[in-house]
Amino acid sequence: MIQAFGLTSNPRKELPPAVDDVSFEAHAGHVTALLGAPGAGKTTVLRLMLELQPGRGVTCFRGRPLHRIGHPFREVGVLLGEVPGHPARTVRGHLRMLCAAVGVPVRRADEVLEAVGLVSLREERLGTLSRGMDRRLGLACALLADPHTLVLDEPARGLSTGENRWLHNTLRAYAARGGTVLSTTADPKEAARVADRVVTLEQGRIVADQQAADFSRTRLRPRVAVRTPHAARLSALLAKEARTDRRSVEVAQEGGNRISVYGSTCADVGEIAFRNGVVVHQLADEVGDMGPGAGTPHTEQPSALSGGPSSAATPPPAATPTLADTPPPVATPSPAGETHPAVGPSSDPLPSAAKDPAGPRAGGGDRLRESSVGLPPPISVRPAPRPLRPVRYEIRRVTGVGTGFLVGAVVLAVSMLTAVLLARTGHTPQPRLLAAWPRELPLPPAAFGAGLLGALASGDEFRHPALAADRGSVPRRLGLLGAKLLVASATALVLAVLTIGCDAEVLYLVYGRELVEVPGDWFPLGVSWLGLAIGCAWTGVLAAGIFRSTTAGLAVVVAVPLLVVPLLRKAVSGPSARSAAGLPLRLREMFPLQWPFGGERHLEGALRMFAQPVGGALALSLGVLLCLYLFTSLRNRAR
Repeated sequence: MIQAFGLTSNPRKELPPAVDDVSFEAHAGHVTALLGAPGAGKTTVLRLMLELQPGRGVTCFRGRPLHRIGHPFREVGVLLGEVPGHPARTVRGHLRMLCAAVGVPVRRADEVLEAVGLVSLREERLGTLSRGMDRRLGLACALLADPHTLVLDEPARGLSTGENRWLHNTLRAYAARGGTVLSTTADPKEAARVADRVVTLEQGRIVADQQAADFSRTRLRPRVAVRTPHAARLSALLAKEARTDRRSVEVAQEGGNRISVYGSTCADVGEIAFRNGVVVHQLADEVGDMGPGAGTPHTEQPSALSGGPSSAATPPPAATPTLADTPPPVATPSPAGETHPAVGPSSDPLPSAAKDPAGPRAGGGDRLRESSVGLPPPISVRPAPRPLRPVRYEIRRVTGVGTGFLVGAVVLAVSMLTAVLLARTGHTPQPRLLAAWPRELPLPPAAFGAGLLGALASGDEFRHPALAADRGSVPRRLGLLGAKLLVASATALVLAVLTIGCDAEVLYLVYGRELVEVPGDWFPLGVSWLGLAIGCAWTGVLAAGIFRSTTAGLAVVVAVPLLVVPLLRKAVSGPSARSAAGLPLRLREMFPLQWPFGGERHLEGALRMFAQPVGGALALSLGVLLCLYLFTSLRNRAR
């Protein structure tokens, strides 16, 4: 179950807080609706519960706050806003990437795709999905780790009637298995139709916390919606008939040619209009919202529960059970830690209960439990965390879109063109020629590309968050950071080696062999070149992770040679009474045994790389960025 105590958002300047002292409970085995008009604070409440927004208050999921749960995505499945994924990634690739993030078998992606009816669209790009398919994928992401609790922010917004029925029946079947469902909505009729309990928000405060039957009886009123070009005349006739028959009938002007009649039936209104020769364009039963925060009565089109529009008189609503007359199904909560019985996945995207126009409530909870609602089977065995899990996730994230390959191709093309132009001028040393690094540029194309790929590794996480319960705020975990640094290092190494090889090949084809001869000090030069590429990649990863932006990460990569290198040169170029000459020899004398495999040459090459201004500036910048990253990580955990 969910227990929220005193949730209060931080005030914005001189404005009152968007959410003020919100406390409620959502029980296991039930669907709880958080109802409120746009701007009432529903999304803010969810973000405070999930610790994605600073504020006050505590939210416990089965007795523990989210930051005390080791694997929050296995406890809480979240859908906030649009599906958080790169638009160029495929549906199946996105779910397989999340499988690695949450630590579930990769076959789980196919199971949830079958459950939500997206098997035929598994190779489609996220950017091409319709609104309904986007909501289905979001629910699949939330169900991926088989969580005990679902937290959904307006999952039915913008969906068609059929998609609404499928979603509502899926949520109710999930609650019937013993799960906890908390969903926000702005439609009172939807809340009464789907939820077992309705918590109403108005201006950031709770104004009602009711069972669905009590909510329907006190908040919703049946009415007759009428459209006629003679709205004023018909209103007067209805009021006159009500006074004559001594009946309590209320007529409300909705504006234009529409009126709402409370306390009457379609048959009575139709007969009065017919007797007096009034033309009626629409006559239909509706459910009106008359509760707090509703403002003027709603003018939504009639739904399947209200019988639909009709130009002729329809049977009185007394013949049809209303929302308040039908008790909500009650599911027995299961004890914590119990494995729920499996509900087999269905290949039909609209289960039998969803196809019933009367909705899930009309047949009661027993029929719903017996229907084959397409839920993925529970995960009986959950693997323990493994060191390779973040690496597997990062590899799937990088290879799932073509951005990295496009950046690599552009870098190679620019590097080869630059090398050919530099060789034509004839004033560039061979090492800089092979690296395509003119003195006028702060970085060679390969180092710039490695820094861009490193910045994308962290920056894309904040533009398209992926880690289930932490959506909207990528966690600063050392395992994930290590995986990003490792994959970024491998990418930078491949890019640096390919750049040297392609530049040497194109120079050989254009100018001959004399420009591609191997220099005598190739080893320290190679170490410096690879260290420069890896250093730029790491700088991009750390800077983008600190500033939460790819652009900021790339700006820091460029700022190192433009700002840090001149400052470092100025610091080391002053008069000095001591020199570090002979440091490799003295380090060698510290060890009684000889360095294996010529290790002194490796050490000398590494020291020579750090002695260069760019290498020293990169090392200094990486140290500062790593300290800032760890500081922000500890600060977020302290919150």
